[in-house]
Amino acid sequence: MSRRKIGFWYRLAAVIAKPPLLLLFKREWRGAEHVPADGGFITAINHNSALDPISYAHFQYNTGRVPRFLAKASLFRVPFVGSVLRGTGQIPVYRESADAASAFRAAVDAVNRGECVAFYPEGTLTRDPEQWPMHGKTGVARVALLTKAPVIPVAQWGANEAVPPYARTKRVRLFPRKTLRVTAGPPVDLSAYYGQELNPQVLREATETVMLAITELLAEVRGEPVPGELYDHGRARAQRHGPGGGSPHRRGQGDGA
Repeated sequence: MSRRKIGFWYRLAAVIAKPPLLLLFKREWRGAEHVPADGGFITAINHNSALDPISYAHFQYNTGRVPRFLAKASLFRVPFVGSVLRGTGQIPVYRESADAASAFRAAVDAVNRGECVAFYPEGTLTRDPEQWPMHGKTGVARVALLTKAPVIPVAQWGANEAVPPYARTKRVRLFPRKTLRVTAGPPVDLSAYYGQELNPQVLREATETVMLAITELLAEVRGEPVPGELYDHGRARAQRHGPGGGSPHRRGQGDGA
């Protein structure tokens, strides 16, 4: 199956982004051998900084397999940014609209054509106080089980130290010079779910399998033990606003969604 050509727009984006990345940051990249040389595949990445898509894209660009991100449709209306997103083949996500399913169909089509589609399964920057991955949304599992394409987990750390998630002061902390760490792991084994009806339970279990693989990789990158539970932002918010508030905000990986 064919791979997506890098093309003019991706090369232009690289010309713009790579010099400041190389100047301002150190790099620690691992696992590029797990990125398939040919054929369609999916990458599933943790999200803890507004900068980390650029850090991850830099890593993957250097493998020769450029990713197609699912990006908010509003970004495609930003002057020049929208042109770059369209030119590099990124996939607009229309949330809570009649066009919401179009991103899912486009992702399946891209993988079936031999391209790479990159997912941030959490759907937003992590809300975990320790910046571990949260419970993921099931879109990555649905695309993976429909296409049976390899799912490559990717963990990254370091961009969040320069551009913290949800920083109240919006401060950028470039100095001392940070190290952008990106590690790709071997494909997640989802074969146990092949051929099953894609009901909510199957999709949730497959998603949690992917999220656990990302979390284990991130634990290696951070040199820390894997947390016993994934952060559940919905439950934490409900507990904060429910009777008496609440403190437990993590949920066991075997619990329902």
